[in-house]
Amino acid sequence: MSQLQRIAIAPSQFQQGQILLTKEQQHYLGRVLRLHEGDRFIAMDGKGKWWLAQLAGEQAQVLEALLVETELPVSITLMVALPKGNGFDEVVRCCTELGVTCIAPVLSDRTLLHPSPQKLERWRRIAAEAAEQSERSFVPTILEPVAFNMGLSLVMNHLSFANSQQYICEARGEFPHLKDCLHHKGQMTIVIATGPEGGWTTQEIENAKSAGFQPVSLGRRILRAVTAPVVALSLITASCEV
Repeated sequence: MSQLQRIAIAPSQFQQGQILLTKEQQHYLGRVLRLHEGDRFIAMDGKGKWWLAQLAGEQAQVLEALLVETELPVSITLMVALPKGNGFDEVVRCCTELGVTCIAPVLSDRTLLHPSPQKLERWRRIAAEAAEQSERSFVPTILEPVAFNMGLSLVMNHLSFANSQQYICEARGEFPHLKDCLHHKGQMTIVIATGPEGGWTTQEIENAKSAGFQPVSLGRRILRAVTAPVVALSLITASCEV
């Protein structure tokens, strides 16, 4: 299966054993990937469904559904204080490859970037491309940026605390290493928060602790705002994927 080209489709394009291809997809399959009538490829809808399909003009014939087990055994929500510049593009790309379930960009007291609405569309497109490239079954959800305290409230309101773990990464202070805190009991939900340039404020750490977050360290070095999320995701995937 790995030698076949893959494209992402919208779930609505799958109809009665056929995939209705857009003009852009037809161009991509025919002109860019050089596929011809009768050639096979893989279609993924970003919701966990994959199909082996055969090109047939402006549509594709679905030959069979595919079972792809590339997802992590835990659900990971990443709360990221938005870094400056275009750094968040790389955070979205790398963390999608690593298996994140949901990315919640937040504006902290020290956040320098206040993104435009077009940024959210761009981040979602990057997530879709990265999921396709890394052969994931699901495309991560990218939420709209909110203030950090509102992000904490959203987490509080949507989590089942009986089966979830919440961590906030802090470079300064004597906190236990994330790798020593992770423990898995069945279908876990993990929420991990990483800070902006300059780190979280003392009040933000206190607010997170009040919301059930445990402060943790990612090591003895001070990591860049775009590096910390990747390190955190790598530690979680290494501990839960055997």
